[in-house]
Amino acid sequence: MDIDQITDVLINLLPAVLVAAIAIFFFKQFVDNEQRRRRFLIQKDLKKESLPVRLQAYERMTLFLERISPTKLLTRVNPTSSNKEDYEALLIANIEQEFDHNLSQQIYVTDECWSVITASKNATIQLIRKANMQEKTDSADKLREVILTDLMDKQAPSNTGLSYIRQEVSQLL
Repeated sequence: MDIDQITDVLINLLPAVLVAAIAIFFFKQFVDNEQRRRRFLIQKDLKKESLPVRLQAYERMTLFLERISPTKLLTRVNPTSSNKEDYEALLIANIEQEFDHNLSQQIYVTDECWSVITASKNATIQLIRKANMQEKTDSADKLREVILTDLMDKQAPSNTGLSYIRQEVSQLL
């Protein structure tokens, strides 16, 4: 074979190679696009199925924060004696019990939201403990009064958690 024949073969093969390369490129693009479409549809279905469960978790956490709000907590949980330490322990035990009852909800809410909820719970407990440590607090009824008076000047810690939940749920919908 001489150079002219090799050149003729290459010239004749060049269009076939170009067509094959373009076909492979478009086929790869098509396959990639189909995979992305399938992945999108699967995620869409999962979101459709998981959204009600997630919303229910946010509802439960909203209820938790409402129940540990000091004004509602003090109304719901009455002192069993006039001892302020016993009442403090009863209030904190009630908060912890409510929290433990809702622990499983953390898998449905974001990590940031769970952190805010936990911080709200801990801040509420701190509020109760600080009120109990004040000198003017000498009985369970006085503890209730001090906690409510403290809340006149500032928001309840649970309000921060409730605001965060509202913000996060609005992003879901």
